[in-house]
Amino acid sequence: MSADQMSIGEMLAATVPMARTLNLQFLETTPERAVVSLPDQPDYHNHVGGPHAGAMFTLGESASGAIVLAAFGDQLSRAVPLAVSAEISYKKLAMGPVTATATLGRPAPEVVAELDQGRRPEFPVTIEIRREDGAVTGEMTVTWTLRPNG
Repeated sequence: MSADQMSIGEMLAATVPMARTLNLQFLETTPERAVVSLPDQPDYHNHVGGPHAGAMFTLGESASGAIVLAAFGDQLSRAVPLAVSAEISYKKLAMGPVTATATLGRPAPEVVAELDQGRRPEFPVTIEIRREDGAVTGEMTVTWTLRPNG
């Protein structure tokens, strides 16, 4: 893991208490994808012994935030990234540790070009949540915006 990847994970853990509370592990954070894992922790289990739906939502949203920071961190002096909406589908029972992989739904240069035009761009981030055996347990989309400062 590079220093840049560590700094994004450390920044999210420092500024988003829920990410810290869940002990999320930021495994990969690049402008192309972010991979974040949720360890198996009994305190965050649901009634069937797997990760609670709220914990999996936080995992996916945190992965989306990590890729947004990686892709648009150089824009933070002029715009604030904000989640606009989120949707999650639970596909299979999740048990044990789970990992979320986030990808941008639009090319970053296209989003920055809209910002350059004085617009407030919106863009989706798609997330797959998988258990250790590779089965997809959840799919999520978070729509983000870059709100221009001032």
